[in-house]
This record gives sequence, structure tokens and C-alpha cells, in this order.
Amino acid sequence: MAGITTHVIDTAKGRPGSGIAVSLEVDRTGKWELVGRGETDADGRLRTLTEGKQLERATYRLTFQTGGFFPQVSITFRVDKPEEHYHVPLLLSPFGYTTYRGS
Repeated sequence: MAGITTHVIDTAKGRPGSGIAVSLEVDRTGKWELVGRGETDADGRLRTLTEGKQLERATYRLTFQTGGFFPQVSITFRVDKPEEHYHVPLLLSPFGYTTYRGS
């Protein structure tokens, strides 16, 4: 199933990052446009950002309202194959964060 999903994990506590507000934007013409928004569930997942929407070849940005030392984390990435699924997890701790393209 094509689309963009995310998952937040609190690596300091070893638990899902639940209740985190997330927005998804696309840059088609040099200007960011909102595609979807939501909040991570009890398992730290957000699956509905692109529900009912068609992905396109473009640059996308996920922005997480994380609070703490990193009040906001933004991840910018390219979608080159809109027919594929893009899962972009965020591993978060009080002292750092990382991401990768998940499955």
C-alpha cells in the first residue's frame, strides 16, 4: 500500500512516543503545502497522514512537535516512486535523535 507513515520511539525509556503531534508537508513549487496532520497513537504510530491521497514525485517534510531540548524535529525526504510505501521512523531521546527509511 502506497503512502507515508511514521513511528516515534522514545529510546531513553524504551517505549513508544505516544501523543506527539505530526504534520506532513509537500514542496511542489518551492513552497510547503500541508498534506496531513495527526498525533501518534499509544504504539507511537501514525498511519493516516496520506490516507485517501495520492503520493507524487516531490520533496516531503515530516515535522514532529517533540518538546524538551528538541522542541521540534523536521525530517525532509524525497519520494521518487509514489507507488511505494514510505515509512519514516523517529528514534528520540533527550540528547539526540535519528531516523531511517523503514519498511
